[in-house]
Amino acid sequence: MDKFFKLKENGTTVSTEIAAGFTTFFAMSYIIFVNPDMLSQTGMPWNAVFLATILASVVGTLVMGLFANVPYAQAPGMGLNAFFTYTVCFGLGFSWQQALAMVFICGVINIIITVTKIRKSIIKSIPLSLQHAIGGGIGIFISYIGIKNAGLLQFTSDPGKNVVLDSGTVISDASAVPALVTNYTPAVLLALIGLVLVVILLVLKVKGAILISIIATTIIGIPMGVVDPASAMTTTNIGSAFADLGTTIGAAFGPQGMLSLFSDPAKIPQVLMTIFAFSLSDTFDTIGTFIGTGRKSGIFSAEDERTMETSSGFKSKMDKALFSDSIATSIGAFLGTSNTTTYVESAAGIGAGGRTGLTSVVTAILFLASILLAPVAGMVPSAATAPVLIIVGVMMLSSFTEIKWSELEEAIPAFFAGIFMSFCYSISYGIAAGFIFYCLIGLLKKIFGKQTEKLHPILIVSTILFILNFIIVGRL
Repeated sequence: MDKFFKLKENGTTVSTEIAAGFTTFFAMSYIIFVNPDMLSQTGMPWNAVFLATILASVVGTLVMGLFANVPYAQAPGMGLNAFFTYTVCFGLGFSWQQALAMVFICGVINIIITVTKIRKSIIKSIPLSLQHAIGGGIGIFISYIGIKNAGLLQFTSDPGKNVVLDSGTVISDASAVPALVTNYTPAVLLALIGLVLVVILLVLKVKGAILISIIATTIIGIPMGVVDPASAMTTTNIGSAFADLGTTIGAAFGPQGMLSLFSDPAKIPQVLMTIFAFSLSDTFDTIGTFIGTGRKSGIFSAEDERTMETSSGFKSKMDKALFSDSIATSIGAFLGTSNTTTYVESAAGIGAGGRTGLTSVVTAILFLASILLAPVAGMVPSAATAPVLIIVGVMMLSSFTEIKWSELEEAIPAFFAGIFMSFCYSISYGIAAGFIFYCLIGLLKKIFGKQTEKLHPILIVSTILFILNFIIVGRL
């Protein structure tokens, strides 16, 4: 095992990797239940999506662990499943089978741009300052997810947007701003207990601190009424789930899927734009996750990046990780789920010490076991995993120290790349904002004769594609 995963070379141990695998699984296990709830609104059988979500996660994560030997887990992505449901199916009127067909095509496109090294070229084109900003930005994004999942936020009307009539009546224009929650429910109190617990364990440098905090917080939640073991034992009927899975497997290629997708010439431009939107978000979410977590932890070293630049084939970790991610989307679409992508919650396992593919293998095994042990996975409340995400985000903020904040031409793009991720709740939109302002400043410097270096062509093309994507989304 040490020889296969190169544990000593990566400064880790079997026990550390196992603990990290558990941590990653618990941090992202919510997707097992959330994804079926989301996609079933389109008419897809809940049980089928439940199994498709698990199987896609298992296959994608195993490939990442065994082929790329990196500690990243894959599953159907949040945001992309909402786009699948509310925009593609509800907004544009496509059937869920047609939406799966578009996701499959998106996966094929990702495979092509990975094999042809376009994805690697995109990574190399990103300026170093933006790479650091992406790393720190993902830290903010992860912490924001944690704070939100902990129930510490409530959304209230913006007092600056209220209209006061002559009668004294205050009318809100429905604008909302986040505020600290005022109703401290048992779940919120449990999250605060978990946050204090994980901070104490980490400061005291207790081995396995993150996993211990998740388990301990879950146990504490039982007498508090947040965790109900009896209710959790109500599980999915596995037999009917496998029967329903036959409905979604291969549906992307059936008469209601791929065979009908291009049957109406008038809708072909809309189909192509939708596939483009799927692919762009998927690609940059993954790139952002790898850059943000891989460099800071040393998973993707400078030597690995040099190998990626000079070698052909799949000789570097980054090569293999990008390819592993690219095939997961098509596999997921075949099984019956929206885009399968590399999860930013993998940072929780990395924060717990995960450095090799053994972490991913453990996570994949736990996903597979969750078919039968869904109640056990369901017992872990978000109040137990949310504190972990908050602290992992804190760990990633040190990337901001590498940015020259006193130089506005570097600070402005870095700010937008780092902050927009959490504001827009999207890694790819944060990267887009950073790219746009970086190119805008570069263009201004060139016009006024102050540009010392040329903008990378891929950076320019990516920026144009992002702008087109914003236009497309606006039209959708």
